[in-house]
Amino acid sequence: MTFFQKIKQTINLLKEVDLDQLTQINEKIDLKQTLATLEKLDDRQIKNMLKLLHHQGKRGQHQLPPIDGDFYNLDLKLTDTQRNLQLRVRQFMEKEVRPIANDYWNKAKFPFGIIPKLGELNIAGIAYEGYGCAAMPFLMEGIIAQEIARVDVSISTFFGVHSGLAMGSIYLCGSEAQKQEWLPKMQKLKTIGAFGLTEPNVGSAVSQGMETTCRFDGEHWILNGQKKWIGNATFADVIVIWAKDIDSKQVKGFLVRKENPGFKAEKMEDKMALRIVQNALITLTDCKIPETDRLQKANSFADTAKVLKMTRAGVAWQAVGCARGAYESALKYTKKREQFSKPIASFQLVQNHLVEMLSNLTAMQTMVFRLSELQDEGILTDEHASLAKVFCSLRTRDVVSRAREVLGGNGILLEHDVARFVADAEAIYSYEGTKEINTLIVGRAITGYSAFV
Repeated sequence: MTFFQKIKQTINLLKEVDLDQLTQINEKIDLKQTLATLEKLDDRQIKNMLKLLHHQGKRGQHQLPPIDGDFYNLDLKLTDTQRNLQLRVRQFMEKEVRPIANDYWNKAKFPFGIIPKLGELNIAGIAYEGYGCAAMPFLMEGIIAQEIARVDVSISTFFGVHSGLAMGSIYLCGSEAQKQEWLPKMQKLKTIGAFGLTEPNVGSAVSQGMETTCRFDGEHWILNGQKKWIGNATFADVIVIWAKDIDSKQVKGFLVRKENPGFKAEKMEDKMALRIVQNALITLTDCKIPETDRLQKANSFADTAKVLKMTRAGVAWQAVGCARGAYESALKYTKKREQFSKPIASFQLVQNHLVEMLSNLTAMQTMVFRLSELQDEGILTDEHASLAKVFCSLRTRDVVSRAREVLGGNGILLEHDVARFVADAEAIYSYEGTKEINTLIVGRAITGYSAFV
């Protein structure tokens, strides 16, 4: 890695260094010799040097540290390629999404214009092998979920449903022909996917109480029932639908195309969270699906559970991103907001809130980092993923609450972003398994007793 690549990685920190200070330094040193010396430094040494420069500042002027939610420098554990991708995603979110997020959230509409640009990042299905996917570690799937949620949880949810649940279902449960048909197009986001499991009358107990049915009439599979809370379903090209076979009583998966007769998706209105996400109530009325669109390797709910286990880690990372976005927004606000002729960041009680937020955030970050390592090592269990989902969604609630606290009355205004994070944290707390269900999964693992009804 060249020196110039290292400098590119730290460009965001350089932006906060005073230009007059850099000019003065340039007048006092041999630039050629300095560059030769700097080229020998590793990433950690360069980052520490920049922090030192940042703290020096002009004489008599108080220079503030940069706003960075990665307090333990976990980014230094990434490879150069991984770090560059992380920064590319961050730049995309800052440039393309942050300026429009509050407006679209307020209007409960989706910014379809970002989809082609998001596709150009080449990050969909990033941990899968083949079909145009990058075959990177699952760790990067988590890093990307965090980076997207750090700016907007709705866009992170859209992407997680498409890349994780929909693509993941096809990747794990589809035939080779189905993978070839769908995954390359979905990887480029030229075809959008959705995932239909939850129903109006059953959520946590869907494994046993699924009401959507399927039956084979000799030529087609006939699906009947409803699915609720299905993200992306109002505009998705393909929706993975899970239904119980009337004859075998086993759960099967189907690739339902939006043009299939008997398929109807109605947008759900009046949500208080994830308002950009286009959730739908799906109604299937004698919906005919050919055998070629049945997921060939999905023959029981155990196969469905494989998809959920694979993606639950991503939801924990999403919670971290939400918390980080709230923390960094709150920290930025406290440095600018003045009361009693001082920035409120200088007050003890405000600093207490900020440190509590950072403590929670750092604990969450280190937990999910290890969680993804377990996934990449092939030893991730349901209870590993469930513990992270429980802890991170709980702690995120606390972080966003404190962020709203330090903003005072302004905490309920969208213009400061925190209000959006507060609302969206409530959705993270419930989906991909409630706190109670995930708690019982972990409880069963550590005690040997199942407390499920």
